[in-house]
Amino acid sequence: MSATDTTSAGTEAGQAGRKLTTARAISEAIAQEMERDQGVVVIGEDVGAYGGMLDQFGPDRVLDTPISETAFIGLGIGAAVEGMRPVVELMFADFFGVCMDQIYNHMAKIHYESGGNVKVPMVLMMAAGGGYSDAEQHSQCLWGTFAHLPGMKVVVPSNPADAKGLMISAIRDDNPVVYVFHKGVMGLPWMAKNPRSIAPVPEEAYETPIGKATVARSGTDATVVTLSLSVHHALDVAEKMAAESGVDLEVIDLRSLVPLDHETVLSSVSRTGRLLVVDEDYQSFGMTGEIAARVAETDPGLLRHPLRRVAVPDVPIPYARSLERAVLPTPERIEAAVHDLLKA
Repeated sequence: MSATDTTSAGTEAGQAGRKLTTARAISEAIAQEMERDQGVVVIGEDVGAYGGMLDQFGPDRVLDTPISETAFIGLGIGAAVEGMRPVVELMFADFFGVCMDQIYNHMAKIHYESGGNVKVPMVLMMAAGGGYSDAEQHSQCLWGTFAHLPGMKVVVPSNPADAKGLMISAIRDDNPVVYVFHKGVMGLPWMAKNPRSIAPVPEEAYETPIGKATVARSGTDATVVTLSLSVHHALDVAEKMAAESGVDLEVIDLRSLVPLDHETVLSSVSRTGRLLVVDEDYQSFGMTGEIAARVAETDPGLLRHPLRRVAVPDVPIPYARSLERAVLPTPERIEAAVHDLLKA
């Protein structure tokens, strides 16, 4: 699955109100940066003719590689060290295991090892997430794993506009950036549609700041902190509960894990006094625990009630649809956790 795939159900209906899928927004961001900077190249499996950029930029800048993640990520690192700005697609986050030495012992550490003299301005992008019966080796999120390892920025967009802005910011950043996109927010025609995966996107190039969360929905009764597809699940729950019972949830979209914008989280919790953290990554040693720790370390008195967490339990993602749904942070699990939080 290539994020540079330009196939899209989105329509470009003029400047005003132009809507794109998340997939098309990412592709547009990369193309605009390639037009602006000759040093930007795209490297990965199926990024050539399938990706849709080969005709525009040619085989010297769009490199369709063999299935050897260690080789082409190493190629990207070398290009970045020599002054280029490669965008390298790992395809699935689950595949990081075969090339972790290149990612963490080289991409993430060269700047530090060189005393700051050598930069690695590289984007490593990858698909993540379950919900499609892709089983345990194609369904993990793992952004918490990358966030745990110093030396890399980690961004995770949830919507088309942020996807474009974060990609442009990532390409222009002098640090290595891990860019993770959830399959469920891409708006690709062969996948279940999320209604918010097609949305207005400005045509001009722009940057969405890395390390700055956004308030996806304002509310007063409880704060839901999350990212990626879970933002949409949380918004669905918030709209449903507001209509049915008047519960007013605030939803925080982190957008970035490294740097982590804990100030926005703390500001929200200080007003609502209740916190629910939702993550499609594994629960133990992950983002949910980090957010909880940041709140507790800053001021545990912000919480008028014990916080709640909804995440993937520490088991591999099942293949069977019913079992997979049982472990994912579905709207049903989120709503149940909100009810439990409000009862407390």
